[in-house]
Amino acid sequence: MTGRTRRLLAEYEAICNRFDNCRDISVEVTSKNHEGAPNGYAVTYKIRSLCGVENIESLGLGDNPPLFADTFVMNINIPNGYPDVDAPAEFRFRTDIPHPWHPNIRYFGEMAGRVCLNATDTFLGIDWAISRVASYLRYERYHALNEPPFPEDQQVAAWVIRQGEKNGWI
Repeated sequence: MTGRTRRLLAEYEAICNRFDNCRDISVEVTSKNHEGAPNGYAVTYKIRSLCGVENIESLGLGDNPPLFADTFVMNINIPNGYPDVDAPAEFRFRTDIPHPWHPNIRYFGEMAGRVCLNATDTFLGIDWAISRVASYLRYERYHALNEPPFPEDQQVAAWVIRQGEKNGWI
C-alpha cells in the first residue's frame, strides 16, 4: 500500500468519525483509486443559508434582499499529487442546484461553486475543510474585505459589506 493510499484511508476514517452521526452534514464516497481508497466525495449540507439575491441584475442598486436554500451539495476531488502543496484537494459546490452566496465561494462565471478555504498553510485535512465550509454556510466565518487573502467572489463580497451587514442579513 502506498503512502498516499494510507493518507487517503486515514482521511476517510477521520471523515467517518466526525460526520457519521451528524444530522446536518452527510458525506458519500463518489470515487476510489486503484487501491480502493476514496479520492472523491459528495458532501450534502442541510444548513439554511444564502443562495443568491432577489434581483441579481442590480447588485449595486438599492437594497437587494437575500434568497435562501436549505440544502447544498459540494463535490471534493482529490488529485493524484495530494497532499502535495501543488496538488490540493478541490472543493466545488454543484451549481445545477442552488449554490451558496458567500464571499469565499465563487458564485459567478466559469469557476462558479469553487470554494476558497483561505488557509492552505493551515490545512488540517478533508474533515477539517468540510467543517470549515459548514461555518461558511452559517456565516460564522467569511472574508469580504478586498485585502489579502481576498474574497473568492468580489461581487458577493461587495454585497455582503454594503447590504448584508448593513441590513443585518449577515
